[in-house]
Amino acid sequence: MLWAAAGVVTLGFLVVLEITARHYGLPGPVTNELREVVLAPKSGALLYSGLCLMMVVLTWRQRFIALGTAVGLDAVVLLVRLAVGAKPTFGNGALWVLLGCGVYALTRLTGRDRTLLLKGVGLGLVLVTGRKIGDAWLLITSKARPHVLDAYTEAADRALGNPSWIAGRIVHATEPIGDHLLDYVYIQLPVAAVLVALYQLRHVATDRGFPRHHLVRTFLVIAMLGPAIYMLFPTVGPVYVYGTEGGNYAVANLWPDTVPALQDPSWLPFDGITPRNCMPSLHTAWATAIFIHSRKGPRFLRYAGAFWLVATLSATLGFGYHYGVDLVAGAVFAVTIEGGLRAHDRGWDRQGIALTVYGTAVFAAMLVSYRYLPMQMAAHPWLYGPLLLLATASVIWGYLRTTKETEPTAGPALRPELQPELV
Repeated sequence: MLWAAAGVVTLGFLVVLEITARHYGLPGPVTNELREVVLAPKSGALLYSGLCLMMVVLTWRQRFIALGTAVGLDAVVLLVRLAVGAKPTFGNGALWVLLGCGVYALTRLTGRDRTLLLKGVGLGLVLVTGRKIGDAWLLITSKARPHVLDAYTEAADRALGNPSWIAGRIVHATEPIGDHLLDYVYIQLPVAAVLVALYQLRHVATDRGFPRHHLVRTFLVIAMLGPAIYMLFPTVGPVYVYGTEGGNYAVANLWPDTVPALQDPSWLPFDGITPRNCMPSLHTAWATAIFIHSRKGPRFLRYAGAFWLVATLSATLGFGYHYGVDLVAGAVFAVTIEGGLRAHDRGWDRQGIALTVYGTAVFAAMLVSYRYLPMQMAAHPWLYGPLLLLATASVIWGYLRTTKETEPTAGPALRPELQPELV
């Protein structure tokens, strides 16, 4: 029933988002997804990542058949596109197999087999559709919020020493190798998440059920809650307001060479195209979630999770997409959500409630201080900078302490009838 309710809510949200996008003269997520069934996909890697997530519910023989079918269909589509002179792309085959498995589950399977396969298809489609929802929402933020708060954020960012300006100069100094590597890491964040999720879900096919908590759940909650804050705190980033990407709307072309002069901040008008997606940094939140969930994996996965976190933080700052205060807010946001989900799985004990409430309060205090105390933060960086870092560290420490205290201790294996229920 929980999965069915989640499906109904998601479908309703898609319809509302489609109508809203149409109101602003934009194609919605449903339209964009239907286009990819026939036309060239925007990201073939993302579609194959969704297929891989779905395949966790299949046996190894079924996985080879599904993957082979997807690759074969893509090969045929590629030959057709080359024959007509179209741009060579891939990914349609993966989407067709994903949808085909859903139809097969509904028409040919029954009972637990049908439920499990539908859960797998839903998991894959959530990743694919989530990207379309995000794209549509970002365009809506640019239309619904014509003014931005970047002047406030830039002033508050002085408490941390304007790290985006420093990172931007470092990235420019390491061109072309540094920026190409960071750009790849920044774009392929969903692929890194899928690798961690595949490890966590590797026993689904044999256990015939999903574990109670895994990375995909955290990703989804971050994706659902984070964009709503874009509407409350619209910002576009230093490369747009203080750099070349802002065009005629840029205050000046200063990033990353020169920090702008400190002035009383005010709302700034900006274009109707650039997404207001800085506060908080969801790339930081997702990378933090990947790092957390990779800690119990093998050594390679732990190293990969740490690398992706460091590289994502470097890219968000070095490309001028975010301010430093966006990153600390994103980290607190991710850790609070992760702690809340784990508390929900345990039954909302005292430690879990305290951590969730405290993390939410710290996050709200950060946003309020960025909005109403930016000049004080800029005037007293040696006070507010350490306070921001200590507040972030306190939430992380609370999460680590809560996790350690509630971690089940090792003991003898449970009898099959006493094993924790899989959902």
